[in-house]
Amino acid sequence: MDIELGEAFIAELKDAAEAPVRAVVITGTGSSFSAGVDLFRLIKDGPDYGQRFLPVLDTMLRDTLTFPKPLIAAVNGHAIAGGCILAAACDRRIMADGNGRIGVPELVVGVPFPALPLQIMAARMPDAAFRQLVMSGRTVLVDEALTLGLIDEKCAADFLLERALAAANQLGAIPAGAFALTKEAFTTLILDRTACLSDLNARVAHAWMQPQTYDTIRAYLDRTVGKK
Repeated sequence: MDIELGEAFIAELKDAAEAPVRAVVITGTGSSFSAGVDLFRLIKDGPDYGQRFLPVLDTMLRDTLTFPKPLIAAVNGHAIAGGCILAAACDRRIMADGNGRIGVPELVVGVPFPALPLQIMAARMPDAAFRQLVMSGRTVLVDEALTLGLIDEKCAADFLLERALAAANQLGAIPAGAFALTKEAFTTLILDRTACLSDLNARVAHAWMQPQTYDTIRAYLDRTVGKK
């Protein structure tokens, strides 16, 4: 996830909202649904880039959450950090069986959660399980993800898109106005909780821009995936 992807994603959702389609499926390619924020780009371009990126990420997740039509995440592989949160912002999350991992290791990376991503995740999982997952920074395989509530169902990898399209057709058959209003009732609560955290969120954004945060991210990348 970077500024360019975020802006393109926002534009695609806008087009889909206005197009004569009943539902949308989001998926990835290869072994990952999404590895989340491009940390290499964040390190390379520095705090000025981070300051421009965070509002784009917020809009991307907010538009996903409030998209008025059914939105299905076909999680084809790893869904890490922002990738996990993007899936959580969808109406149904179906993950391929296999070695893909999912979770929110932000604290392990060394960055605090912005308010909206935290509230999206909190609305999808039982409180105790969510707190444990956030504080530990663990990522989990598909069976544990299903038990924790990170996903709604799993299926064989070869049938993932078929199953996601079936779910899209099922939800898309609901009268559009009734679906949109019911979805709004769910999402309004998330947005209200986010609004209550506006002061804290400003401090989180400030923390993302600090030199020590970039040092922590750099150390995490060196430790986990090597230099690039």
